[in-house]
Amino acid sequence: MASASIEAGLRELTDREAIRDLARRYAHHVWRKEVPEAIGLFTDDGEMDTGDAPVIRGREALLAAYERMLGDAEFHPFVHNHVVEVRGDTATGTCYLDLRASLAGRSMIGSGYYDDRYVRVDGTWKFRSRKLTLCYLVPLSEGWAESRDDR
Repeated sequence: MASASIEAGLRELTDREAIRDLARRYAHHVWRKEVPEAIGLFTDDGEMDTGDAPVIRGREALLAAYERMLGDAEFHPFVHNHVVEVRGDTATGTCYLDLRASLAGRSMIGSGYYDDRYVRVDGTWKFRSRKLTLCYLVPLSEGWAESRDDR
């Protein structure tokens, strides 16, 4: 009985780490503009909601959208404080984001979070969906405090 409990605990820890690594690998591939590799982290019918356009669904649509989004821009995401809940072969999580970017020649700074749904596919964790909520993305020279409209 204790062996089964230890095995179940080990499996959950292994799953949590694999899911956290999924978010880190996504950020790594975005940073390096490795679009096919970033999209390979999604299920075939995966979705991305960037919050400022219709939800992007499916591998082909994701590839095209990421090629456009990462074209001339430089995104340097840092992910952290990843909270994950595993339920067998599915999971949910929230992953916080600090973002440095260069858009149209301007240095930008941003902050936000991803709400994610994950699924195990052939033994590997993948994104089923990601929803990005940006709290701000502003020119570094202007700062973010002035951009908040909740004051």
